[in-house]
Amino acid sequence: MRILIDMDDVLADAVQRFLDWYERDFGVKYTKDDLRGTKLHMIVPEEHRKIVHGYPHHKDFFQDLPVIEHSREMVEELHNRFEVYIASAAMEFPFSLDHKNDWLNQYFPFIHWKRRIFCGDKSVLKGDVLIDDHDFNLSVFSGRAIMFSSPHNLLDTRYERMENWLEADKIFDLK
Repeated sequence: MRILIDMDDVLADAVQRFLDWYERDFGVKYTKDDLRGTKLHMIVPEEHRKIVHGYPHHKDFFQDLPVIEHSREMVEELHNRFEVYIASAAMEFPFSLDHKNDWLNQYFPFIHWKRRIFCGDKSVLKGDVLIDDHDFNLSVFSGRAIMFSSPHNLLDTRYERMENWLEADKIFDLK
């Protein structure tokens, strides 16, 4: 079985980076609970939206993002049993490429560079399973689409859902 796994907000906690940078820049602390069903740029004051929307275009945004809890050990377990690829639509954010590759080297060194896909359009991906946090990627995938829970997608009910990485045991019958 070929399993394709997104990076941002599936393995790497980009949401937390948005929250941290917003607090740094504006002195206002939002939490992930504040983002239920939306993204940060949609709830901040209008005059801050352009800045927040630009965060991932900053050269340091993707540098050393926090690792999503239990992702490393569960992805390693999947990697030991299946054909696992990391698939990130990184081309939208050119500064992210080196940081994402370095991040994978640090936290997921068992994923060989030949199994790292940095693309622009995930509709070209071929596999049995895609684990992603965005509808626009899952909706164009021809295999089994699994939505990984992230604050912005919690109201979406169209896909099979993985709430956290511990659920991989049940979804992929790892025990």
